[in-house]
Amino acid sequence: MKRQVKRVVVLVIGWLLIAFGVVGLFLPVLQGVLFIMLGLYVLSRESQTAHRWLQKGRQRYPHADAKLKEWGTWWRRRFGRHPGEEKREVD
Repeated sequence: MKRQVKRVVVLVIGWLLIAFGVVGLFLPVLQGVLFIMLGLYVLSRESQTAHRWLQKGRQRYPHADAKLKEWGTWWRRRFGRHPGEEKREVD
Protein backbone atom coordinates (compact mmCIF):
# COMPACT_ATOMS: atom_id res chain seq x y z
CA MET A 1 0.00 0.00 0.00
CA LYS A 2 2.78 2.43 0.94
CA ARG A 3 4.55 1.74 -2.37
CA GLN A 4 1.37 2.52 -4.32
CA VAL A 5 0.88 5.83 -2.51
CA LYS A 6 4.51 6.76 -3.13
CA ARG A 7 4.17 5.89 -6.82
CA VAL A 8 1.04 8.04 -7.16
CA VAL A 9 2.78 10.98 -5.46
CA VAL A 10 5.79 10.67 -7.78
CA LEU A 11 3.53 10.48 -10.84
CA VAL A 12 1.49 13.52 -9.77
CA ILE A 13 4.60 15.61 -9.05
CA GLY A 14 6.20 14.57 -12.33
CA TRP A 15 3.14 15.38 -14.42
CA LEU A 16 2.67 18.72 -12.64
CA LEU A 17 6.24 19.67 -13.49
CA ILE A 18 5.66 18.69 -17.12
CA ALA A 19 2.46 20.80 -17.16
CA PHE A 20 4.42 23.79 -15.81
CA GLY A 21 6.97 23.16 -18.53
CA VAL A 22 4.35 23.19 -21.27
CA VAL A 23 2.96 26.47 -19.90
CA GLY A 24 6.53 27.76 -19.66
CA LEU A 25 7.05 27.17 -23.36
CA PHE A 26 4.54 29.97 -23.99
CA LEU A 27 5.32 32.29 -21.07
CA PRO A 28 8.66 34.11 -20.95
CA VAL A 29 8.74 33.92 -17.13
CA LEU A 30 9.05 30.12 -16.82
CA GLN A 31 11.83 27.96 -18.26
CA GLY A 32 9.66 25.47 -20.14
CA VAL A 33 12.31 22.98 -21.27
CA LEU A 34 13.85 22.88 -17.80
CA PHE A 35 10.52 22.07 -16.12
CA ILE A 36 9.74 19.40 -18.71
CA MET A 37 13.12 17.75 -18.19
CA LEU A 38 12.72 17.98 -14.41
CA GLY A 39 9.30 16.30 -14.69
CA LEU A 40 10.80 13.56 -16.86
CA TYR A 41 13.61 13.16 -14.32
CA VAL A 42 11.06 12.54 -11.56
CA LEU A 43 8.99 10.21 -13.77
CA SER A 44 12.00 8.31 -15.13
CA ARG A 45 12.02 5.88 -12.18
CA GLU A 46 8.40 4.94 -12.75
CA SER A 47 8.21 4.93 -16.55
CA GLN A 48 10.56 3.53 -19.21
CA THR A 49 9.01 5.89 -21.76
CA ALA A 50 9.78 8.93 -19.59
CA HIS A 51 13.33 7.61 -19.15
CA ARG A 52 13.82 7.39 -22.95
CA TRP A 53 12.39 10.89 -23.46
CA LEU A 54 14.72 12.19 -20.75
CA GLN A 55 17.74 10.69 -22.50
CA LYS A 56 16.72 12.31 -25.80
CA GLY A 57 16.17 15.65 -24.05
CA ARG A 58 19.58 15.46 -22.40
CA GLN A 59 21.21 15.05 -25.80
CA ARG A 60 19.25 17.86 -27.38
CA TYR A 61 19.54 20.37 -24.49
CA PRO A 62 22.93 19.90 -22.79
CA HIS A 63 22.65 23.16 -20.82
CA ALA A 64 19.34 22.04 -19.29
CA ASP A 65 20.95 18.64 -18.62
CA ALA A 66 23.72 20.30 -16.61
CA LYS A 67 21.12 22.16 -14.52
CA LEU A 68 19.16 18.94 -14.07
CA LYS A 69 22.27 17.13 -12.80
CA GLU A 70 22.89 19.99 -10.39
CA TRP A 71 19.34 19.63 -9.03
CA GLY A 72 19.79 15.85 -8.80
CA THR A 73 22.92 16.32 -6.71
CA TRP A 74 21.06 18.75 -4.45
CA TRP A 75 18.17 16.28 -4.11
CA ARG A 76 20.48 13.40 -3.15
CA ARG A 77 22.32 15.55 -0.59
CA ARG A 78 19.05 16.76 0.89
CA PHE A 79 16.96 13.58 0.80
CA GLY A 80 19.51 10.83 0.26
CA ARG A 81 18.17 9.34 -2.97
CA HIS A 82 16.57 9.98 -6.34
CA PRO A 83 12.81 10.65 -6.39
CA GLY A 84 11.02 7.33 -6.75
CA GLU A 85 14.12 5.29 -5.94
CA GLU A 86 13.72 2.53 -3.37
CA LYS A 87 15.97 2.43 -0.34
CA ARG A 88 18.71 -0.15 -0.75
CA GLU A 89 20.18 -2.17 2.03
CA VAL A 90 23.95 -2.15 2.24
CA ASP A 91 25.56 -5.58 2.58
